Amino acid sequence: MEALELSGHSVLVTGAYGLLGSWLVAELLERGAHVCVIRRDEKTRSALSEDQVDVVNGDICDGELVTRTVAEYEVDSVFHLAAQTIVGTASRSPVSTFETNIRGTWQVLEACRQLGVERVVVAASDKAYGQHAELPYREQHALLARYPYDVSKAAADMIARSYAHTWGLPVAVTRFANLYGGGDANPSRLVPEAVSAALGGRPPVVRSDGSPQRDFLYVEDAVSAYLAIWSALGRGAGAGEAFNAGSGRPHRVLDVIETICRLAGTRVEPEILGSGTPSGEIDRQWVDHSKLSALTGWQPAVELEDGLGRTLDWYRRHPEWL
Repeated sequence: MEALELSGHSVLVTGAYGLLGSWLVAELLERGAHVCVIRRDEKTRSALSEDQVDVVNGDICDGELVTRTVAEYEVDSVFHLAAQTIVGTASRSPVSTFETNIRGTWQVLEACRQLGVERVVVAASDKAYGQHAELPYREQHALLARYPYDVSKAAADMIARSYAHTWGLPVAVTRFANLYGGGDANPSRLVPEAVSAALGGRPPVVRSDGSPQRDFLYVEDAVSAYLAIWSALGRGAGAGEAFNAGSGRPHRVLDVIETICRLAGTRVEPEILGSGTPSGEIDRQWVDHSKLSALTGWQPAVELEDGLGRTLDWYRRHPEWL
């Protein structure tokens, strides 16, 4: 990872209690940044340590609270990661998903515009692309989202870029592959569910038939990509643009689960609950990250098997998460 120095920077991280947020905050602190976070729920399961951060209680949909936070903590950089991230939840509860993922995004962006924040990185998703016959996804592909979660991220993506092109806000958007690593508080996701099952000696649950293909990005590689984009914005590059990051190749869901079981040393067999691809999801997805590499030199450093091994080790060290 590039040796960036963040001393003197005041950074707001929304979604700091999520998988990516907790690892990003730890890296920002390690590099000398002052970090503040917004906490919506009092009881939040997270790997985030609050010892060195300023915590503001509230909701990103509260524009006054977000604006006050940015002003009072003299924030110069924002990483907007907060979102409702579960596809099934979005299908069951689209309104709350749209509120958080769309309204929450423009509330954050509006506070940044009003107060002249110097750098903003907004988390969209590779799901915003929808389904394309041509793969891998490249940034010039149209956003063809159809389902509630995908649409919410596509809307946030376009809103963020509109702030750059209309008002000159230095904001960039990320369209990253599926993130994994230790400390994922959403056990319904593939990797944490399979890891918990494998280490607990029970069959991992597969909601599909195991054939869908996904791109996976280890969380520390994602952190380094976010910081590479932040650095590019500081050089006057990347504003109003979207950037992919991923491993660059897809992996079958069943292969990922079998790798986890093998690395865990368990002989349990996955429990296949579905047939084909679950409703509201896409059968094959992966991204091309050559644009980000060309601008910043970023490359993923952790191969999938290595990353899954690191993830298993993290959960072994934190059995309370199983």
